[in-house]
Order: sequence, then C-alpha cells, then structure tokens
Amino acid sequence: MPLFEALNIDKSYGNFKALDDVSIHVPNSSIYGLLGPNGAGKTTLIRIINRITAPDKGELLLEGRKYTYNDLMKVGYLPEERGLYKKMKVGEQSVYLAQLKGLSKADAYKKLRHWFEKFEMAGWWNKKIEELSKGMAQKVQFIITVLHEPKLLIFDEPFSGFDPVNAGMLKKEVLELKQKGTTIIFSTHDMASVEELCDHITLINKSKTILEGSVSDVKQKFKMNLFELVCSGDYEKLIQQLNGSISIIHSQTLPDGNHILRVQLPEKSNGNTFLSLAMQHVSVISFQELLPTMNEIFIKAVSKN
Repeated sequence: MPLFEALNIDKSYGNFKALDDVSIHVPNSSIYGLLGPNGAGKTTLIRIINRITAPDKGELLLEGRKYTYNDLMKVGYLPEERGLYKKMKVGEQSVYLAQLKGLSKADAYKKLRHWFEKFEMAGWWNKKIEELSKGMAQKVQFIITVLHEPKLLIFDEPFSGFDPVNAGMLKKEVLELKQKGTTIIFSTHDMASVEELCDHITLINKSKTILEGSVSDVKQKFKMNLFELVCSGDYEKLIQQLNGSISIIHSQTLPDGNHILRVQLPEKSNGNTFLSLAMQHVSVISFQELLPTMNEIFIKAVSKN
C-alpha cells in the first residue's frame, strides 16, 4: 500500500487550470520525484498536500485512509524559499518551531543538540537568521523540517544554495531518512539529483501527468537501442564490417590504444547480435547498453507535449 496518494486532483484559479486529473502514488519508504517545468503545476500540488489550499476535485489518502488536517503533524515540508523569521536567533526559533510540531521543549533541545552537532552548527545557536547565508539558513530549515520525525517529508529544491560538499552531505541525510522508513516527495529541476536519489517519478507538464513510474521502468521506456563497446584489436576492420548497417554515434581511440565505439542498433536488433559480430574482429573489454539520462527523458517528454 502506498503511504500517500493524491487521486484525480483538479485545481483551477479562475480560467487557469493548474492541475487536471493529476494522481500520484507514493510508495512507503521511498523517494518520489515530482518533476516538471516551471508552471507545470508542481507547486500547486505541494500546496494542496500541505493543506495551504484545497483541490476543486479529487482525494488525498494517507496510509489508505482520508488525509485530514490533523495528519499535517506527520508531515514535514521544506520549501525552496526560506520561511524563517529573520530577526530571531537560530536556536530560539528552532525550539519554537519544533514545539509547533508537537515536541516538548526538553525534547526539542535534545534533538536540536544532536542535529546541530551533526551538522557542525553549534556556534550558530545565538546568531540571527539574517546573519546566515542562504545555504546556512537552508540547513537550519532542513533540521526543523525533519526534527519531529515525520512519516512524510516534502522537499522542494532542497539543495538550492548549497556548495557541492554541503549538497552531498544533505543527500546522504536524505538517503538515511529513507533507510529509516521515511517517505519523501522530492521536487526539483536537478535531474542529476533525481538519478542519485529517486525510486519513482511523476512528470507533470501543462497541468497534466505525462509520465510516471519507477526510474528504472521509465529509463527502459525511453531507451534507444544505444550500446557502448570498449575493445582492443582490429578496430578498423570492425568499422568496415559494419558497412553502414549500424549507426555509429561515436568512435574514439584512447591514449592506451584501446577503442570506444558507441552505436545505435536497428529497432528489432539486440546487443547480442552486435556483440557476436564485434568479437570476430576485436577483443571485448566491456560492453553495455546506454540508457537515457533523466535529463534527456525530461526534455524529450516535455517537448512532445
């Protein structure tokens, strides 16, 4: 059973249709990518999940039952834009927001001490939010979001403003949360992060769902019969043997004398046929199918719609 589902959601603002019959099914203990270009409807769906606005039609379910306002205590939301009070001190504000999520003051202090030490932030406790960089403030907000150990986390561009080291640290934390059983909805334009983190995705464009499924299934759906061969031996003979029957996408001789050949096979051909032919002329070092990246899939799917 999915931990969270949004079923057949419609939402309009005047004559503008923000969401048109959109559904998502978020498996338990998974990272679910909510993708789409600007204006596609992602933010509207996130606002509906957070009860900031209501759908015109459709249903939200948590653990198979109707999702109620009280269930918000089981949800953590990290928006892209900082939502902290600039004049308050980091520690004071963190304790206050933790209490709003149901933690006692003592529990809040204990959990915050753990996270601040983990992120090497102990010296920030008495700083005002306005003194922090965007990345530092986002760290504080990340901690506040996960502190009450919600069942469902919603991250909207969580790595925005971070340098590669801190972004890598947060990605590690996100994966650890998943391993501990947390379910995560992850909205981003960074397709490299989708490749690293997501188990499933939904792609929304112009208010409609245009693609959904596990990342592996989506990649299989968009594969183009591309293969890469790394070899040694009579490379030129192999090229001649192909004689235009197979599209050569890229060929290169490496500094160590080995060769790379990337080919696109005809639609009904398979890699084994090409590999058998190649082995008649060269020694195969490696051979693999090249699946499309999520960035390539995103562009292709959106351009069709």
